[in-house]
Amino acid sequence: MSLVGGIVIFCISWWMCLFVVLPIGVRGQFEDGEIPEGTEEGAPAEPMLAKKAVWATIGAVVCTAIAGIIVVPLLRFYGA
Repeated sequence: MSLVGGIVIFCISWWMCLFVVLPIGVRGQFEDGEIPEGTEEGAPAEPMLAKKAVWATIGAVVCTAIAGIIVVPLLRFYGA
């Protein structure tokens, strides 16, 4: 797998992992009972985006490593 291919797989994996972890642990403002003026009551009270970005990065590294473990031997076998 080339460097560019690895970066592409990492970026796609990162977005997929982010969308997986995004809804985890989210509480709506209506659940806390405090709805600031001008906001949607279903909006997250505390989205924890930095924490979720870290988890998405860890997941993307794991997915990229698994893809590399699978793809590199296949490329060597088929001579590409």
